[in-house]
Amino acid sequence: MKKLVRRILEVTNDRNFMHIIENIEVLVSKVLSIFMVIVILVAIADLGIFIFKELFTIPYGKFNTTLYKVFGLFLNILIALEILENITAYLRRHVFQVELVIVTSLIAVARKIIILDLEKIGGLDIIGLGVAILALSISYLIIRLSNSKDAS
Repeated sequence: MKKLVRRILEVTNDRNFMHIIENIEVLVSKVLSIFMVIVILVAIADLGIFIFKELFTIPYGKFNTTLYKVFGLFLNILIALEILENITAYLRRHVFQVELVIVTSLIAVARKIIILDLEKIGGLDIIGLGVAILALSISYLIIRLSNSKDAS
C-alpha cells in the first residue's frame, strides 16, 4: 500500500506529470500525422479518379464546367498538407506556429472563394469572406513583421 501511495505521489509530482503530458502530446501528434498522410493519399487518389473520369467521360469542351471542382480538390490537398506541416512543426519544436495556422486559414478561405457559386450566395456572405481575408492578411503581416524583427 505504501508503494502505491508513493507511486501516486511520484506521478502527481509536477515535473513527472508534465513529462507524462508531453509524451501523450507527442503520441497524439504522431497518430494525427499518420492519419493526415492517409487522408492526403486518399484525397490524391480521389482527385486522380475524378480528373480521369472528367477527361474521358464528358464531351470535349465541357471540362471548364468542372474546373472549379478540380481546383477545390487541389486546394483540399494543399490544406491537408498545411495541416500536416502544422503537426510536424509542432513535433519538431513543441510550439504551434501561428504563421502556419494563418497561412492554412488563408488557403481555406481562398478555396471557399474559388469554388463559390455567386448565384447561390448573398452579398453579406461575400462581405464576410472579404473581412476574413483582410483580417487574416493583416494578422499574417503582423506575424511576419514581428518574426523579421526578432531575426534581426
